[in-house]
Amino acid sequence: MYCVLLLSCVGLLVSGVVEQRRHNANLDVIAHRVLVNGIRGKSSITRLCAGALRGGGLVTVAKTTGTAARFIHPDGSEEPVYRKFGIANVVEQIGIVRKAAAYRPDALVIECMAVLPDLQEINQRKLVRSTIGVLCNVREDHLAEMGPTLDDVARSLSRSMPVGGICVTAERERLKILEQQAASRDCALVSVDPETVTDAEMARFGWITFKENVAIALAVARLLGVSRHSALEGMWAAPPDPGVLTVKRYRHQDRQLSVANVFAANDPESTLMNIEQLLAHGAIERPLHVVINCRPDRVERNGQMGALVAELAPERVLLIGEPTRSARQRIARQWQEVVTDLGGNRHPGALLDAIVAGVDGHASVVTIGNIHGQGELLLDELDALDRAEAGR
Repeated sequence: MYCVLLLSCVGLLVSGVVEQRRHNANLDVIAHRVLVNGIRGKSSITRLCAGALRGGGLVTVAKTTGTAARFIHPDGSEEPVYRKFGIANVVEQIGIVRKAAAYRPDALVIECMAVLPDLQEINQRKLVRSTIGVLCNVREDHLAEMGPTLDDVARSLSRSMPVGGICVTAERERLKILEQQAASRDCALVSVDPETVTDAEMARFGWITFKENVAIALAVARLLGVSRHSALEGMWAAPPDPGVLTVKRYRHQDRQLSVANVFAANDPESTLMNIEQLLAHGAIERPLHVVINCRPDRVERNGQMGALVAELAPERVLLIGEPTRSARQRIARQWQEVVTDLGGNRHPGALLDAIVAGVDGHASVVTIGNIHGQGELLLDELDALDRAEAGR
């Protein structure tokens, strides 16, 4: 038995060495490898970077991990990433690199899918070996894995910086920490200024994104020799991520709803930023009807969304999912009278009817928290409505 165990271990070791060498050979085929990390906006930035590089004539392959994992071909077409049993695993990056190498591309833009700090470093050193890193921002999320403080999150994310390479960031508050981490890795840190992106340039996007994201993509494009004009043309033509910030308009029971799906931005800072962006663009307007979806495994996050109500100043707050108490107890006292607790056991149709019951003519509805559970069911119920007369 000892010999069998020893031979098995030797066989696994040899197989691992062979697999790593094969993977390294695939990586070497790709001249430029861009690894996108951070807390919010990774999928959108991955698509923007890929679009910018395509705009400059570079053969570019990309892969996103967010709301719906996608492999994006050099012509911009895309396909879902197959996952056995539907479970995400960082090892899938090996297959993605192999598939990308078949195109012999100029660049691969790939979203980081690791959360644990050790896995982030393994993802960089063994699986991607990026030449350019992106660390878009440091926000309040995954504190159990990377925290407990935001300074700790910044250090954890920095483990994906390429040693001896370049890292692009739009982070401002913890820039000093990122500079220290970059220096320890002999990595040149490029800090971008969102205000270098004009309102006129942002207006050309057919979907809602942020100046920070565009500024990062422009910096990556510049590092790879793509002009600003070509990069912007490529970004404007790039298809948005399925989880991109959107507003859809529906008609139900002679009322009109402008529904902003902000579930993807499930930390308070990003949620508030997204809603302010929508209001500034005129995509939604006050008074707001805010739906907070709660999850039993995100009790702290539920409370953070409840605490956000005072800043949002809505006309109504509707609590769905479980446990709604975790959000309600963090809502300021002066806003308690506008709260309706719908709980987590209602049929999606009943949820929609309850929302519409408090609407007089037209309302802007903002969904925040986490999409899973009642939130997903509510959006499915809304999408089943006829939007033909919604005034889109």
